[in-house]
Amino acid sequence: MRRLERQSFLGPNSDQVLANTKVGLVGLGGGGSHLVQQFAHLGIGGFVLVDPDVIDLGNTNRLVGGTLADVAAHRAKVQIAERLIRGLQTDGDVKSIQARWESALDELKGCDVIVGAVDSYGARDELERFARRYLIPYVDIGMDVLKCREGDFLISGQVILSSPGEPCLRCCNFITEERLEREAEKYGAAGGRPQVVWSNGILASIAVGIVVELLTPWRRRTEGFIYLEYDGNRKTVTVSNCVAEVVGRTCLHYPDDERGDPAFDVRHLREKSNVSPKLDLSGQVVGSPRRKLWWRRLVDRILACRNRPQHDRL
Repeated sequence: MRRLERQSFLGPNSDQVLANTKVGLVGLGGGGSHLVQQFAHLGIGGFVLVDPDVIDLGNTNRLVGGTLADVAAHRAKVQIAERLIRGLQTDGDVKSIQARWESALDELKGCDVIVGAVDSYGARDELERFARRYLIPYVDIGMDVLKCREGDFLISGQVILSSPGEPCLRCCNFITEERLEREAEKYGAAGGRPQVVWSNGILASIAVGIVVELLTPWRRRTEGFIYLEYDGNRKTVTVSNCVAEVVGRTCLHYPDDERGDPAFDVRHLREKSNVSPKLDLSGQVVGSPRRKLWWRRLVDRILACRNRPQHDRL
């Protein structure tokens, strides 16, 4: 029996697709550690792990894979994450970077998707901006704990998919100038950066499911923009009310001609996309057909935009 046999419904070539996928994970604490675990179990073959911190005793209520021995050893979170991956993917391509994500730009550029589990709106804004520039889908997860008037606490969170050419975190008013200006205020009302393991697990699981939908054809319809809201008190996950207002609209925050590496000639990518696909030993296409189609359409849009007269872009 193959290790991934029970997820073969994802597609006849899904094992190879997942093995050829590289995921960038920024933030390896509560939510990020769940992401690492699930992607490793799924068979993702490439990882870029980015986090500057070492585990401490306060992390052990939520950091999956972390132990008290790791706390005593002052072990880096990226080391704990890589250890977890290596237990399942012995030959996986894992790059562990114990630094802020800005120090891992070259590695993150090569990822098929980036998932952020960061604490601040500023970091989310910058990560999305980077992902848009390099045409990479970005999935954001996060949670907060707020104090209610009655003295109880409300656990809430979100999972948002931001894809090139689709609405962004600013379009749906998740990132606003007001929130960025309030960034220095105390995070939540239950203490600094309140986190609990079960809500992080729920949000991470949803994010992993979104990534798998992007990569494999198990579901015919895949949205380019997703905004889900988690209510930990009601134990519900619902589509945000803003989705109906922004889906189908053109994102004005990241124009087509402001995407891509400024030093990269997109015509070279167009030439590569017309090359016959690589086949495995069984004659199946290596890689995700859905992703290749999405990528080629995106290249066509960028070429059309760059060939347009300057006054038509305004």
